[in-house]
Amino acid sequence: MSRIKFPLPVLKPLKSYLIKEEGRLKKRQKDLEKEDPYNDQDRINDNAAADTEAAEEAGHDRISALKSEVERMLITIRKTLTKIKLGRYGLCEKCGRMIDTDRLAIDPTVTM
Repeated sequence: MSRIKFPLPVLKPLKSYLIKEEGRLKKRQKDLEKEDPYNDQDRINDNAAADTEAAEEAGHDRISALKSEVERMLITIRKTLTKIKLGRYGLCEKCGRMIDTDRLAIDPTVTM
C-alpha cells in the first residue's frame, strides 16, 4: 500500500491554524480557571447558605466539565501537530490508509 503525503503548501496553513487554536484553547483554560467559583478569593468557606453552596458547586461542576473538554481538545490538537511533524498526518490510525480529504476538511484532527 503506497502512502500519499500531503504537500507542504497544504500542511503549512493547517499547522498555523492548529497552533492558533492551541493558543486560543490555552487562553480559554486560564479564563475558565478564573471563572471557577471555588477559586474566588471572596468565597465564603464556612456557614454559607445552602443555596449559595449549591450554586457554587453547580458552577464548579460546569467549569470542571468545560475544562475537561478544553483539555481533550488540546490533546487532540497536539497529537495532530505531532503527526504533521512525523509525516503521518491524514493516515487512519486503524487501517493506515488515507483519511478522506473532505472529512479532514471538516475536522483536521480526525484520526480514522
